[in-house]
Amino acid sequence: MEFNIRSVAEVINNRDDLADDFWGEIISEIRLSDEYSEESFAGIEEFSHLEIFFVFDKAINNKIVSGSEHPRENKDWPKVGIFAQRKKNRPNFIGSTIVELIKKQGKSIFVKNLDAINKTPIIDIKPVMKEFLPTNTIQPQWSVELMKDYWK
Repeated sequence: MEFNIRSVAEVINNRDDLADDFWGEIISEIRLSDEYSEESFAGIEEFSHLEIFFVFDKAINNKIVSGSEHPRENKDWPKVGIFAQRKKNRPNFIGSTIVELIKKQGKSIFVKNLDAINKTPIIDIKPVMKEFLPTNTIQPQWSVELMKDYWK
């Protein structure tokens, strides 16, 4: 089955490089596309966190991983399937991150902890509700090592 997904907004920040780590100091503006009014954000400021869905548009012409690879090509970590990691070379090049909402201003929201570079297309924005979050998360040690500098 194929379907179309359109961008609803765009990321504006000062990060243009595709490096994996050091996202902690980045504040991003998410600006709605012209076809959406600021009413689309009505009530959003009542939530502390949002889930942002975006397209890894700079990776679209790269190789798609459909099997398994070492995360970040690090042979010290086990080969795991594409659905057991957050690599950008995914079958549909879709990323998601839970961000902290800083403020709403007109057709823009400002967020912290969005690991998307400048001009990244946003395809959806959802409020985070605690009832959707797990109460106990388990993950392998290699993923803890991978993330050690991610939000610094």
